[in-house]
Amino acid sequence: MKSKKAKKAKKGRPSTQAHLPIAEIRDGMVVLKDGTVRGVLLVSSINFALKSEDEQNAIISSYVGFLNSIDFPLQIVVQSRQLQIKPYLEQLIQLERNQANELLRVQIADYRAFVQELVDIGQIMTKKFYVVVPYDPLSNKKKGFFSRFKEVLKPSFTIRLKEKRFEQRRHDLEVRTRHVAGGLESLGLQVAELDTQALIELYYGTYNPDVALTQQLQNVEKIQVEDIY
Repeated sequence: MKSKKAKKAKKGRPSTQAHLPIAEIRDGMVVLKDGTVRGVLLVSSINFALKSEDEQNAIISSYVGFLNSIDFPLQIVVQSRQLQIKPYLEQLIQLERNQANELLRVQIADYRAFVQELVDIGQIMTKKFYVVVPYDPLSNKKKGFFSRFKEVLKPSFTIRLKEKRFEQRRHDLEVRTRHVAGGLESLGLQVAELDTQALIELYYGTYNPDVALTQQLQNVEKIQVEDIY
């Protein structure tokens, strides 16, 4: 049986969350410990070099107009990760088993072997582009030192705000996010706003790149989180 001293030391040990800037991810938003919120957009890419001169000039003009239309900072993140081909191979195996046509079954098997060999020869990387949209309520700038210090030690104190204030911040962030998405779409880009599940998977893979390759994150609705505060 552990002594009271050992139990007290274990209880007083800070959790991993204490070292991260993120307090929680909720309703499609990333809530930081200082009370500010973030929205994340997944954005496609275009091959600018393959465009004609007129198309390039049009894209540049639209991009300049987009930058002039915003009065807040944006963060552009380019993330390169090893392609997770295992789920795709498992899907091919399932299709091969369920295929009644013998010829199609053989073709699926050959294709699966080709993909597997291609992956074994070298690491295939995938690149994704994200735009992080911030929202910093003016009320946060008026907080004193001790108020901010308490937020760092116990972020749930500030994050679990009154529902009315939280909804207001969510609404203001959504307005910004829609504006940014519209501006990016005017450049010919495809934009998708990450929901809660996608945000958790993104940050899980970012902070645990090696583990994320072997341990897939389950659906957020099935995860039971224990309140540590």
